Amino acid sequence: MITKEVLLAAQKLWDYHHLDQLPVKSDCILVLGSHDLRVADRGADLYLQGWAPILIFSGGLGNLTRDLWTEPEADQFARIALDKGVPAEAIFIENQSTNTGENILFTQRLLKEKGLDPQSFLLVQKPYMERRSFATFARHWPEKQLIVTSPGIPFEEYPNKEISMEKVINIMVGDLQRIKIYPEKGFQIFQEIPADVWDAYERLIGWGFTQHLAS
Repeated sequence: MITKEVLLAAQKLWDYHHLDQLPVKSDCILVLGSHDLRVADRGADLYLQGWAPILIFSGGLGNLTRDLWTEPEADQFARIALDKGVPAEAIFIENQSTNTGENILFTQRLLKEKGLDPQSFLLVQKPYMERRSFATFARHWPEKQLIVTSPGIPFEEYPNKEISMEKVINIMVGDLQRIKIYPEKGFQIFQEIPADVWDAYERLIGWGFTQHLAS
């Protein structure tokens, strides 16, 4: 049940996951695929506003989309960008990755194949995955300059008919667990988790928001 107490605890996680970084002129916009097509809109808008000359979409079918879609995330995202007026020659597609680490590693491979070596990136992701995406990128590509951004949607307005509030909270709980345990596995850089955020996480676990936890 989504109670007032649940929403207050979930807001703590949302605020922690969200980095509040502002876009800067960069060499490349890298949009990480997901089940949220609004991320594609954000990436396309950044390109059309002139923040970078290259737009990369990365994502195959991952944990949240393999049971929803048959078409890779990156292909769907690219089509949205084309429909918004982004020229095809500015778009690059990596559609094999299945998780955030592969998003970075497979994008590195794509850029090498294309003979491109951007030094600065605007990384576009869902609001509640900004911090984990930053930590993953920094682990696998530490020499690059990075700003992370997402659709500018507040927590209470984020759920829609495709993505319920319950699903958002479950994903945020799972992502916080990964921020805690993935550095020791070599997947991410270490990120400090404030005590009040961890307390909110534990309360959400106690209330049953456990569907997205890593095994």
